[in-house]
Amino acid sequence: MLDDTDRRILRYLMADPGMALSDLAERAGVTGSTLTRRLDRLRRRGLIGTVQAVVDWKALGYEVEVSLRVTLDKTQPRAFDEFIQGARDVPEVLEIQTFLGQVDVRLLIVARDMAHYQRLYREHLLTLPHITDIEALMHVARVFENEALPL
Repeated sequence: MLDDTDRRILRYLMADPGMALSDLAERAGVTGSTLTRRLDRLRRRGLIGTVQAVVDWKALGYEVEVSLRVTLDKTQPRAFDEFIQGARDVPEVLEIQTFLGQVDVRLLIVARDMAHYQRLYREHLLTLPHITDIEALMHVARVFENEALPL
C-alpha cells in the first residue's frame, strides 16, 4: 500500500512531471536520497511507468482529430491481430483501443486538414483488413482532460 509520503510524491509528480527532482523532494518533504529510493520502489511496483515527452501535434500543423469506431469480421480468427498490426503501421494513428460489444476497435487519428484526412481514410484506413463497419466521429472540442488520479 501507499503511505502518505508516496501519495504526496505522486500528486506532485502528476501535477508537474518535468519538475526537478530536488524541487520534488523539497515539496514532498523528503531528502533527495529518500525521494530516489521511493521513486525506484514505485517504478519496480509498476505504479510509475516510463517518462515520455508529450508532443503537441496541433503545434506541428495537425488540425483534424477523428475517432473511428470499427467493427471487425469476427468470423476470421486473426481479425483483431491483423487489423491492429495494419493500424499500427499508419503513422497518423495515435491510439488503438479494443472493446467488447458491437464496436470492436477505436482508432484515434490526426490529420493536417480535411483533404489529408480524406486521403488517409481512403488510401490507408479503409484498406485495413477485416472491417465490416466503420463510423467516424469528428472531434470538435476537448472540454475536459485529466490524467491525474485523486491521491
